[in-house]
Amino acid sequence: MPTPLPKADVPTAARQYNSRLGIVLFVIYLVLYAGFVFINAFDAERMETVVVAGLNLAIVYGFGLIIAAILMALLYGVMCRNEPIDGTSSSELSSGETNEGASR
Repeated sequence: MPTPLPKADVPTAARQYNSRLGIVLFVIYLVLYAGFVFINAFDAERMETVVVAGLNLAIVYGFGLIIAAILMALLYGVMCRNEPIDGTSSSELSSGETNEGASR
């Protein structure tokens, strides 16, 4: 008999790990974004500095924030842990499917 899924209000180890990972990545992005805001607020002239190929710091930093957000989302997607659907691990499922095909 398959084991029932845990209740939504009971955090599993996978949910706790995913939550911590999300919070860490959020804090990293928050620091990057806060740097952008503080430079604009307290030293706006610095954003006019040409950094690369005629682009000023504001443009380069802004695109850097966008790229960082995409990379962090991909990193989160790769590092997130899945919960087993019926109490079996994904490795057990894939090995069971492989063995069935080999026995034919």
